[in-house]
Amino acid sequence: MISFLICLALLVGGYFVYGKVVENTFAPDDRETPAVKINDGVDYVVLPQWKLFLVQLLNIAGLGPIFGALQGALWGPIVFLWITFGTLLAGGVHDYFAGMMSERNNGESISEITGIYLGGVMKNVMRVFSVVLLIMVGTVFAVGPAGLIVKLFQENGATGVVATTLFWLIIILVYYFIATFLSIDKIIGKVYPVFGICLIVMAVGVAIGIFVNPAYTIPEIWSNFRSMHPASTPIWSFMFITVACGAISGFHATQSPLMARCMKSERQGHFVFYGAMVCEGVIALIWAAAGCSLYEVTGGLNTGLQAVLGGGQSAAIYDVCAKTMGGIGIALAMLGVIACPITSGDTAFRSARLVLADWMKLDQGSYKNRLILCVPVLGVGAVLGVGNALGFIDYTIIWRYFSWTNQTLAMIVLWAASMYLFYDKKNYWITAVPATFMSAVSATYFVLAPECLGKLVNTYDAEGKLLAYNTLVAYPVGIIVAVLFLGIFLYSIKKRNVSPQYNTLKK
Repeated sequence: MISFLICLALLVGGYFVYGKVVENTFAPDDRETPAVKINDGVDYVVLPQWKLFLVQLLNIAGLGPIFGALQGALWGPIVFLWITFGTLLAGGVHDYFAGMMSERNNGESISEITGIYLGGVMKNVMRVFSVVLLIMVGTVFAVGPAGLIVKLFQENGATGVVATTLFWLIIILVYYFIATFLSIDKIIGKVYPVFGICLIVMAVGVAIGIFVNPAYTIPEIWSNFRSMHPASTPIWSFMFITVACGAISGFHATQSPLMARCMKSERQGHFVFYGAMVCEGVIALIWAAAGCSLYEVTGGLNTGLQAVLGGGQSAAIYDVCAKTMGGIGIALAMLGVIACPITSGDTAFRSARLVLADWMKLDQGSYKNRLILCVPVLGVGAVLGVGNALGFIDYTIIWRYFSWTNQTLAMIVLWAASMYLFYDKKNYWITAVPATFMSAVSATYFVLAPECLGKLVNTYDAEGKLLAYNTLVAYPVGIIVAVLFLGIFLYSIKKRNVSPQYNTLKK
């Protein structure tokens, strides 16, 4: 419990200390923001700071800091360290610069921002990455809430699980279409603050439930400084990929431009972007603590948590809420957990529309142009969601591809931010260090993960069951890739220091 409280204090203190360092490095000023300068009444709309914060929090805090943190808790309380330092040194930095670079470039999508600082090839890579990631996120955040609602109905004796899931999935997708199509202040700006408060209260309720119940004890990091994963899955780099939204997430870079288009002042960035990431880190820390403390440990392994997660993410979340609060509290918690992914899913599809709009240069002030993009984007999401509900598409496979794509996108954004800081003659190491770290994470995972190259390098038995991860190959590859990327960056800035582009680059 002491280590949990220390990590919680570090997160809160880090917002004021390291968050201020990040803000001072960027150096916001009083220039006219895109929300004021463009203000199209659809995507560029001035919103008050408190609303910007709550909308940003719900944009980024889908199932990630809840389900991801519970999955991360399988490794034991060592996950607290990744959530804490990942949030402060990587995630908060990533979200802040993603939002502020967009704000400095008329609120453009992150793919276009990447192209400005890393070139045309990376722009096209990011366009594809962003759209694929956002559609996967929207699908994940439609299937998850539908399953959770069905879980509630099952507890009350309802039958026809598949039919019920399909019904709620269709309802959620219809809402997504409306929220994606309408101007940002019509639904998102009005409903999100209410759900944001529910999300925060829900997290506090889970934390209080752990502390007041003597049956639950949050284990200490120093007493369990090892992997407690029942499947012996390596900490590096699986834990760093699994716990994404509660530490660092490329998905956030696709969401931050939404609020960059609604800020009245650049000085709101610290609270809106870095602050929302820290708040999400706190939420993830609480859920990770719940996963570590509520379930049976067998032989030093989190077998109890593994068993409840085996029943599905919805069952695990429901079980945590029931154990920590019960009664009226569980209703509030379930509302927060259902609303949380839904309010990330709709902005995921909205962001996909905007990425495509920037890519195709389609003015989104036109109803026709919005329909041209909304229909196919939501159509693909509907096919994936229905396929999962009918058992044709495995949800866990979607989540795995989402996780790797997510962290790889975060890596690219951090390298773009490093180049931005170089051109702006600022301390680029504040982003280059986490960019190098995430390069190693993504490369190592790509080699080890069964859905990537793992089938080729790992050891399997005759029936295809995984016997051992080939870390002797994957770990050196991850380090080499990280050093290579850092070397390319350092070579590039040395070369560009004498290039005419240095004086003409759009900032």
